[in-house]
This record gives sequence, C-alpha cells and structure tokens, in this order.
Amino acid sequence: MRITVRSLSSFIVLVLLFCANSALGQNANPLEGNGRAIYAGAALFRAQCATCHGADAKGISSIDAPDLTLMWAERQRSAQEVYAIIRDGVPGSIMPPHGLTDTELWMLVAYLQDAAVSGVIGLPEGDVNHGEQLFTQHCAECHRAKGVGGALGPNLSVITKRRSLEALTTSVREPSALIGRGYKPLTLVTGSDEELQGVLKSEDAFSLQLLDRNQRLRAFMKSDLRSLQRDDESLMPAFSSAQLSDDELIDILNYLDSP
Repeated sequence: MRITVRSLSSFIVLVLLFCANSALGQNANPLEGNGRAIYAGAALFRAQCATCHGADAKGISSIDAPDLTLMWAERQRSAQEVYAIIRDGVPGSIMPPHGLTDTELWMLVAYLQDAAVSGVIGLPEGDVNHGEQLFTQHCAECHRAKGVGGALGPNLSVITKRRSLEALTTSVREPSALIGRGYKPLTLVTGSDEELQGVLKSEDAFSLQLLDRNQRLRAFMKSDLRSLQRDDESLMPAFSSAQLSDDELIDILNYLDSP
C-alpha cells in the first residue's frame, strides 16, 4: 500500500505542506539537497520501490531491475525526466506508473539524487597523452569518448564524473559483474542460419533490436529466429593487470577526465 501524508510522521507532514507548491514543469528538482525531503523520499522508496530495486537502490539483477544509483551515470538525465519515469512508468517493462503527488515524486527524485554515485573522487595523477594512446588501442573500437569511437559499449565521455574509481576498475577487470541495460549480450540464429552476437537494444513480445559485433543495428521478429540465447558474459573482455596495469588504467581515466 502506498505511503500517504497521514502515514508519515508529523515531521514529514510539515515538509509536504511546505513543498506543496513545487512546480511540475521545471527541469531542476526544487527539493534537491533538502535533507527533510531526502528523508521522506527514502521512506517512500522503501515502500514503493525497494521490492524491485533493493533497499539500497542498487537493483535486483534477477528481474532486470536497474541500479538506480547509476541513474545519472548511464546517460545525461534531467531531474524532470526521472520525475516523469517514476510518474508514468516505462512501457513494455515491469516498471509501473505511480499515483503519487507532485511533492512525493520530487521527494523520491531528491532521494535518488542523494543516493547517486558522484563520480571519481581524488583521481590519482596520470599521463593524459599515454592514456589517449591506450584508449585508442584498447577501448575505442567499442567505446566512444571525446567525439570518437564505437557504439557497442557505453559512451565514456563523462564517465569519470558519474562512476566511482572502484566501480570503473571493476567494470574493466570484471565486466560481467554488472552489465547495464542496453548492453545485455545475445546470441541468435536467424531463419537463414546466420549466427549473430551483439547487445540487446530494445525488445517487446514479438520483436527485438540487436546491435551486432560489427555495430550494425539489426531488427528481427522473434517468430523468424531459429534460436535466441541470453548470455551471461559481457561482450567486453576482462582486462587483467597483466594486460592493462593499474597505472595504465589510471592513465586512461586521466585522459577521459581531461578537458
């Protein structure tokens, strides 16, 4: 059952009354950084969202519920976009619409903004020029940064502003540990016996879109496929410290972090 104003403490009721005139159409969250709103948003999150996204907002992989602490890390979103996703849900997914008040929605957004990963803090100094060379050698075929590169993997242009050093290191050393939505690996065989491997870009009950290893976007009717396999291993290879040392990784991150 949804938390209502009556079910919150009198302390939170005062917050709701204070914020009741929040503007719906603005891009910025009027409650961003407001400690009382974040506290109330956390309570709403536990009641409304934790079943699918976990009590820590880091998602539940078994039901493909995303890590919401990476809400802003995966792509540039405005607070209004996140507000609209919570309000309207995501068609074709398990994410339902929520009949919350404007203020409750902004409180949830405030909580998610507070819980979001804030990027690399205290990045060790590295060689930017060497990092650019290493990026071109190891990453650019699949990842885009500074206007160049591929599209098979996530765009890394501002990744150091959105993911922690620990998370970025894990994504290089253990890329299959957390595979983001839009990059789930698939292997399929078409009706003409063509075998393709790539990442799933969109899917409904009858069709899917796959970005194949040659970075061509392909569309298929499921009824036309001979087989469809959802793989657990990321298409990104795992880089051991022997293949890419910690110092070399820091150089790449310094390149990505540079103007």
